[in-house]
Amino acid sequence: MSNEKKIKSPIAQRFRGFLPVVIDVETGGFNPNTDALLEIAGVLVEMQEDGTLKRGETWRYHVQPFPGANLEAASLAVNGIDPFHPLRPALPEQEAMTRLLGDIRRAVKETGCNRAVLVGHNAYFDLNFLNAAVNRCDIKRNPFHPFSCFDTATLGGIAFGQTVLAKMALAAGMEWDSNEAHSAAYDAERTADLFCMICNRFRDVYEASLPVE
Repeated sequence: MSNEKKIKSPIAQRFRGFLPVVIDVETGGFNPNTDALLEIAGVLVEMQEDGTLKRGETWRYHVQPFPGANLEAASLAVNGIDPFHPLRPALPEQEAMTRLLGDIRRAVKETGCNRAVLVGHNAYFDLNFLNAAVNRCDIKRNPFHPFSCFDTATLGGIAFGQTVLAKMALAAGMEWDSNEAHSAAYDAERTADLFCMICNRFRDVYEASLPVE
């Protein structure tokens, strides 16, 4: 039954058994091992009946700095986060990561994929912070591939001649709200839209590469 489900799932076939999930993080610095993870969002990528991709469900969590975490003033000035604001609905890192990765594991299972693959803008940064949080929280069932990822900075440079997320969005004909930028959910959703747009533009190339039955 499980193998049959994987064969029938179009999204499972599209990326060699991987389920693309867009991740964006907001942090207290650039070092994933010492600097705080302050916000994390995940966005599903779904396949429609005609084979095109679209943005799916979004999950977003505000995260409490882990004990002893470093917070760089320059990073907080960019993302506008006050980690200790009394009205900030932040969860302990363990709870936030457990919830997010649990939802992603369910999505991987429901689509018949083998595991998730991270999609991000400058994806190596997001993947490193995700992996560091997984290690701190001692989470045994990380659904993501440990090092493979799709980087929209690279894809955007090829498709639009732009590598900055805001400039990519504008070049693609999308709206960009600078007031919402550096929110993990907003950036992740725009990244997901761009990833789907680029993949859809290459749909004919992909389908031409499939073996003839």
